[in-house]
Amino acid sequence: MQDNLNSIIMKDGISGAGRPVLTVRVPATSANLGAGFDCIGVALSLWNTFELYHVPEQKEHITIESYGEAADKLPKDHTNTIARVLFEELDETLGQTAPGPLKIVCHNNVPCGSGLGSSSTAVIAGLVFAHAIARRELTCENVDTLKRAVLSRSVEIEGHGDNVVPALMGGLVVVTRSANGRLLTHKVPTQNQRVVVCVPDFAFLTSKSRAVLPPALPRSDAIHNIGHAVITIEALRTGNLKLLSKALDDKMHEPYRFPAIPGAIEAREAALDNGAVAACLSGAGPGILSFVENSHERVGEAMKNCFAEAGLSARYWILDINESGTEIVLG
Repeated sequence: MQDNLNSIIMKDGISGAGRPVLTVRVPATSANLGAGFDCIGVALSLWNTFELYHVPEQKEHITIESYGEAADKLPKDHTNTIARVLFEELDETLGQTAPGPLKIVCHNNVPCGSGLGSSSTAVIAGLVFAHAIARRELTCENVDTLKRAVLSRSVEIEGHGDNVVPALMGGLVVVTRSANGRLLTHKVPTQNQRVVVCVPDFAFLTSKSRAVLPPALPRSDAIHNIGHAVITIEALRTGNLKLLSKALDDKMHEPYRFPAIPGAIEAREAALDNGAVAACLSGAGPGILSFVENSHERVGEAMKNCFAEAGLSARYWILDINESGTEIVLG
């Protein structure tokens, strides 16, 4: 990674048929973890990969090619989230212009609208592309510096720190604001842990999921969540699954969101009955995240069957906690 990225992009030899000038791999995330509403999230081993190409023969300033999840539904021009974030960040924040005709190729494995942070992966990719282009030099040594520069901007743009910060940093992350409003993050080391995520085919947009929440909560519910959030962190840090089974009990959002998703309550119970240690919504839903020691397929099938009984098709993934976070490769 010794070359100036702008110089690489401006070389005539690189085109859509050649190798990308920059590749960004961003993991899925599960936010709101149990009682950690808007402040605890974890990165998972499911990836969206974005490749940036310079295509001199292309007439359009930007084109998007998508493969995999929602490939036929995502915009193929500047209205795509990645392109929009890329151009706006370069222009409004970094004071630069995007060089040459660009093409972004997306290999999407994270399902959209699932509670697994697919929108966060797009925001992060757009920001990484913008900040990489703006830098004079991108090397193996300063990739972490680039990721830190993107960190606060990704939270400002995406709005949910417990989604984007784990995607950037990897692992289990606590996100909040300090007294002066500055972003405060902490990555917590965890034991090896496998999860099963089941996602029904149900449109449950974040705006809708927020609308079902009450405007205020009793103090007792707030106290309950504070204690359970702390226990959740400790259980995952130490690998204490018995403790985790008692920790994932939320009173701030799950009592209102679970009933709004057909089959979700039954799917959570089925996961626990079939070997899951603990289960909660993934993000705002509709996906359900189950922590499982063994019998992963059985847990996944049990959740899938419950959604089927509620009239919804569903898929499940068996995943690990991803510790590396966003990966950036030049050339």
